[in-house]
Amino acid sequence: MTFARLFHQFTGVPSQVDGDMEGQQLQQLLNPQRLKSLQEWMQKSSITLTQVNGQRKYGGPPPGWRGPVPGPGCEVFISQIPRDVYEDRLIPLFQSIGTIYEFRLMMNFSGQNRGFAYAKYGDPLTASTAVLTLHHYRLPEGGCLTVRNSTEKRQLRLGDLPTSINQVELLRMLRMMSEGVEEVLLKMAGPKGREFVALVNYSSHYAASMAKKVLVQAFKKQYGISITVKWTSFSKKNHVSETEQEDGTFTPPGPSPLPKPSMTPPLLHPQPSLHDILAHPSVQSFFRAGGGPAGLSRDEMKPQGPVNCDAVTLLQWMCEVNRLGAPKYEVRFHHASSDGFLCFSYEVLIPCFLIPLYGVIQVLPGPSAQATKEEVYRAVAELVIQTICKVSNLRPF
Repeated sequence: MTFARLFHQFTGVPSQVDGDMEGQQLQQLLNPQRLKSLQEWMQKSSITLTQVNGQRKYGGPPPGWRGPVPGPGCEVFISQIPRDVYEDRLIPLFQSIGTIYEFRLMMNFSGQNRGFAYAKYGDPLTASTAVLTLHHYRLPEGGCLTVRNSTEKRQLRLGDLPTSINQVELLRMLRMMSEGVEEVLLKMAGPKGREFVALVNYSSHYAASMAKKVLVQAFKKQYGISITVKWTSFSKKNHVSETEQEDGTFTPPGPSPLPKPSMTPPLLHPQPSLHDILAHPSVQSFFRAGGGPAGLSRDEMKPQGPVNCDAVTLLQWMCEVNRLGAPKYEVRFHHASSDGFLCFSYEVLIPCFLIPLYGVIQVLPGPSAQATKEEVYRAVAELVIQTICKVSNLRPF
């Protein structure tokens, strides 16, 4: 395949550059061997890449995906990517951590990438493992990747709207112009409260990002209205650069160091102990309503589950038989301590309890990302089981 055809296939830009000066310039800008390697990898792996509005996307969902659409906290932001490194190097690298639901590489019309990408996994813990494992990863081609959790902004701020527009009408208009619109809120803003703006929530960061690229021109073309479209900024202090990178106006800074390791995992914010949480009146009233005493001694309530039982399965079973509702886990990597332990913060919500159980644990790294993930969930489940048994008459078997 000629260079011109390779260029057209991976950029979507028509090209008639064979043998002329423009072709020579593009050939100097791009690496034909890298493009050829990408094409061969796609053919061998049967991978399909779709180019839309400056992004080249894989998956969302990928073939054979059976789980739900990943929620917040499942995506990582990758920067400092060399401009001639493509998906044939990046997707297998991030796939080595866990199954990728979606991978998006930002592209220029020249055929070079823009230096950053997004990888979305099936759950937050796998995403945190990717940050832990691949942050500062040095590519054989040169360059050191920066990997961190994505902010996944989903809200756009539309300004300079006509004051005559109403919420229902605007929602209808937006759903005709973009996908994933969930809700619209109209309000007065600005220094004197005279600016009419809309806050638009989207189903995903990707949907909001695509809408941001088309809404200004769409409003101007279809309605003759000149509006402004920006990301909603919730905190200037914690403003993350990745959305500015999508606009092509920001050069990524150096990576931020992890917090200084400590021998014991820190409490990430003031919080009651797990015993205090389960001793909360709302939780105690539930146990009394279920016929269980709230004041048994700790020795009487010590869990006596079967040996070598999987704690995650055991907690699921306990919740089912006692009609507490299925436990929902949220786990995030915090830091690696100097003695080799990995520290995670966790929160477990059991529907019948009005407040979640949360805290910090530390585990040793396993032989693989999946093994580490399973160990973290087991450790969290064990703590939750012990706490439930200490303040109720529930037993692990």
